[in-house]
Amino acid sequence: MDVVIGADGVPRCAWGASTPDYAAYHDTEWGFPVSDDRRLFEKVCLEGFQSGLSWLTILRKRPAFRAAFAGFDHEVVAGFDERDVERLLGDAGIVRHRGKIEAAVTNAARARELVAEHGSIAAYVWSWEPAADGAGAAAAGPVAERTTSPEAVAMSKDLKRRGWRFVGPTTAYAFHQAMGLVNDHAAGCAAREEVAAARAAFTPPVSRAGSSRGGLGRSGPSGSSSGGGVSPGGAGARPPADRTG
Repeated sequence: MDVVIGADGVPRCAWGASTPDYAAYHDTEWGFPVSDDRRLFEKVCLEGFQSGLSWLTILRKRPAFRAAFAGFDHEVVAGFDERDVERLLGDAGIVRHRGKIEAAVTNAARARELVAEHGSIAAYVWSWEPAADGAGAAAAGPVAERTTSPEAVAMSKDLKRRGWRFVGPTTAYAFHQAMGLVNDHAAGCAAREEVAAARAAFTPPVSRAGSSRGGLGRSGPSGSSSGGGVSPGGAGARPPADRTG
């Protein structure tokens, strides 16, 4: 079932109706466009920590992650040293995995380089928004079966080239879904139209370095709410995936 009517009468993607935590995340965050660098860096990090786990586990630990990682200020995290890594390994509120913790610190340093080149993390991220004609989404298959997209694959490859870690294509696509680069709310979900309206009113930041996308096209400000997601009347969305890469 793609859409579930909750006890409050609101139709939601089935995964968004499964727990109160998911409902709040689904209704107010997932798919709404984000241009705040801290939130974008936080999401990249948490997607990495999620690898092999459920998003619900990470969501419930998010306040502890924010406290442990200086509110995901990449400038601060880039300065973390071995003492900070040991501190984080002793923090029961987060996922205590040395590789993932060290990856977050590495990615913070790489984020600093992105900002120097593009002006902001957001400017880089939004340069990977799918084209308004939805060609990339169509190539990736029906949304209910989709775990990546040409844009996510290309962004993943570019980030890895820059030295980022835990940024595989599936992780990159989950990031695109959550941060509003695509609208994968199911047809009939109340949030789908809200996300589309938010995207229509949103002006993506522009990189001062130009696009990193090679031959991939980019949508205009008004056309992308369905470009990377479900076409009107399309299939329902997957939940934030439990994945390994």
